[in-house]
Amino acid sequence: MPWDFWLIFGALGVLLPWRGRVRMKKLLAMPHVSVMERLVLYASTIAFQWLAVAIVGWRVWVQGYTTQQLGLIFHRRTTLLIAGIVGAAAIATLQWLNLRRVSRIPPESRGPLQAIAERILPQSGVELPPYLALAITAGLCEEFLYRGFAMAALSHAGLNAGSVVFVSSILFGLAHSYQGRGGIIMTFVVGLVLGTSRLAYNSVVPAIFWHSAIDIVAGVAGRRYLKRGASLKTLLIGPGLT
Repeated sequence: MPWDFWLIFGALGVLLPWRGRVRMKKLLAMPHVSVMERLVLYASTIAFQWLAVAIVGWRVWVQGYTTQQLGLIFHRRTTLLIAGIVGAAAIATLQWLNLRRVSRIPPESRGPLQAIAERILPQSGVELPPYLALAITAGLCEEFLYRGFAMAALSHAGLNAGSVVFVSSILFGLAHSYQGRGGIIMTFVVGLVLGTSRLAYNSVVPAIFWHSAIDIVAGVAGRRYLKRGASLKTLLIGPGLT
């Protein structure tokens, strides 16, 4: 594996998780996160993710990787669109039902992700559109990084398909380590599903739809079902806080 890819994997496995934990630690130390502070969080995360995609895209271009290797192909458009839309609808429904279930649990029993969600999920109509932009950005950028680049590089390095999905899912889980152990495990499992879809369809397109659906439901349904006064709580994965 070339040296620049080693640096990228180091960033995915160490730098990004560390940055997410530092940002969350600062947010949790704040007694209240204002609308402006939340909007700045969304904007900075969007900018950082697209910067990461630009840097990784530059290096894979230098190394001569093709769009097919990266899963950035839209062949069999009807199949990919159906898989993406139907899968997203199914995942969104499951997440919505899960939120309803969690809403019946006493707030004090929902674990540490409650305090995290109070700070990062939109709490007003003003915050919702920027959050949705972040959710879609996460679907696009994180799928390119973890299911596109990471899986292509690991496969090119000689790992078998199962190991490629497993390792990329570990990296994906670590990116959400700011959510604690439960967040890592949850996103690792989601990563296995998304990675399997990448292999099954030889494209990241369905995974982009599915990933975006998870984050969109967290912002939209969380406001409706998981409230305590003016606060919001959820136990869903959200965009990587990078």
